[in-house]
Amino acid sequence: MRDLRIPHVAYLNPFINGIRARLILCQVIFIFLTGCSEHVSYLYSYAPPEKLEDGLNTGTLAEAKMDPQLIITAINHIKNGRYKEIHSLLIYKDGMLVLEEYFEGHAYRWNGNKHHGEEVIWNRDSLHHIMSAAKSITSACVGIAIDKGFIKGVHESIFNYLPKHQHLNIHGKSEITIEHLLTMTSGLEWHEWRAPLSSTRNDLIELWFQDKDPVTAILERPLVHAPGTKFRYSGGNMILLGEIIKYATRMPFDDFSKEYLMKPLGIDTASWVDRFNNGVIYAGGGLVMKPRDMMKFGITYLNDGVWDDKHLVPIQWVEKSKVVYGNNHRINIPEEPSGRQGYSYSWWIKEMYVSGKQIRMFSAGGWGGQHIFVSPELKTVIVITGGNYKTYRPPFEILEEFILPAVVMNP
Repeated sequence: MRDLRIPHVAYLNPFINGIRARLILCQVIFIFLTGCSEHVSYLYSYAPPEKLEDGLNTGTLAEAKMDPQLIITAINHIKNGRYKEIHSLLIYKDGMLVLEEYFEGHAYRWNGNKHHGEEVIWNRDSLHHIMSAAKSITSACVGIAIDKGFIKGVHESIFNYLPKHQHLNIHGKSEITIEHLLTMTSGLEWHEWRAPLSSTRNDLIELWFQDKDPVTAILERPLVHAPGTKFRYSGGNMILLGEIIKYATRMPFDDFSKEYLMKPLGIDTASWVDRFNNGVIYAGGGLVMKPRDMMKFGITYLNDGVWDDKHLVPIQWVEKSKVVYGNNHRINIPEEPSGRQGYSYSWWIKEMYVSGKQIRMFSAGGWGGQHIFVSPELKTVIVITGGNYKTYRPPFEILEEFILPAVVMNP
């Protein structure tokens, strides 16, 4: 830093000296503040979420026995830019929504720079594209369809519900069951993680750039593994599940999800917006919804499938979603700094350690940083949305460094 010592007053006119002294003092303060800009914090002031007529009880961090300073620090890091493109952060604990914060960021646009569209100041009424977190919602719809008797069970062949595609029931594909689709073990050749979602080399993206019926394109792929033996992440599996529900229930998939899941949850704005040219719904990630509504879905799974004293999702289905299926134990998600996870019934399963304490969580997760984390032992649900499609995704770091310690340190 350059020499900013104030000249001795004996050699200056007192009036001029006073002005210069004040100017130099201001300059010192300016240089100090700008030089330390990375450490200047927004003075975030915590306020509990607003109580609305949406079925969510609200409370305070103190009532939930959470450490407020850790949460305040996390919010300040987001506002100061340490964690970029976090769009919302909500925390539910002990039966109360105790945190609800929204931030600035970019809307999603596939062909935009970094997949970003316009800059948005997100709020509780903003619909957010939840990407692959929608897979967990599709899974819930399958469980409901079985519970309602539309589908006999998870061990049925998928071809029992795809009558227009029987010509593709060859070379052992009849062994593929509904459960294999749910657990990403269908055995069909698929390379969704071979290339980024900005590339047509990605098998999922390729579906959007061809004229063929997507169900046909998926089922035409060769069977490269015995069904049920090898994990291979596939949005194509979820497209098939959406069509299976459509045939079994005689309802379009989006209508079924609205009637049997969204409406009972009091969700009236969520929409399946991504459809192929022939009308097939992308049931693996084409859903937009509000973060508060994501929270309702997470709470339903926290409460063993119950919302507002009504059983929406069978408890056995929720239990299946918490337990790793077969060999789906040690999976690393590309570009996701989350470590190894397990997978079952379209939910991710992970053990985390905070202050030596093991925390088991299962989560709905989507590209760009969309998450619904559920921890039954902590009676906690955490919702995060974001726009880190091609940049570092911070949700797991925020979870490990701030949110879980704030819960565990004050159980």
